[in-house]
Amino acid sequence: MRMRKKKHSAERIEACAELLLKNPIECFGKEDEIFGKKLPMFLEIGCGKGDFARGLSKMFPDHGIIALERVPDVAMFALEKAKSTLGERPDNVRFIIGNAEYLTDWFAPHSFERVYANFSDPWPKKGQHKRRLTAPGFLERYEKLLVSGGELHFKTDNEDLFDWSIEKFKEYGLEITFYTRDLHASELASTNIVTEYEKRFTDLGQNIFSAHVKFPIKDKE
Repeated sequence: MRMRKKKHSAERIEACAELLLKNPIECFGKEDEIFGKKLPMFLEIGCGKGDFARGLSKMFPDHGIIALERVPDVAMFALEKAKSTLGERPDNVRFIIGNAEYLTDWFAPHSFERVYANFSDPWPKKGQHKRRLTAPGFLERYEKLLVSGGELHFKTDNEDLFDWSIEKFKEYGLEITFYTRDLHASELASTNIVTEYEKRFTDLGQNIFSAHVKFPIKDKE
């Protein structure tokens, strides 16, 4: 169901401008300036209302978190919640409103230690599969953006997307370091950051599928 456009969303986004990277292409080669100092960085694609990004902020206070959301009205909520919680967590999250297809235009190679893709659009039609965030075209982007041996952490409530993604990970030659068909009953349950969206499904008894994959260690250039 399409979200109804929120009133005054542009003004509400502007009120959180200090947390928004308005022109992300200006970040390329200047990643150390985003947080005012050099920090190892994580990237979350499809941050929704920002629950996961704020959780990462607390869990990894010495890291910078870049959270991407393509829908402005959804990003508005993420920005507002992030701003309202600044006194409760480090100021280490910045947001981008845009499409993941342009990530390699915005950030230099090896900018991130880890990429998170949580509850992404399953794009169910066969002709749409290349738009899935675990499709080979996106895996290529992640490999460019990640440090040597960097990781992708993936979770979803969609079993078809999960099975398809696992096959793509294997075809790409990635090392699967964690795999579960029931995240909340796994050994990582205690450290899992549960989002509002995730809780909605687990309350209905829906399993959450998750995998962590590691990209190859590259020879130093």
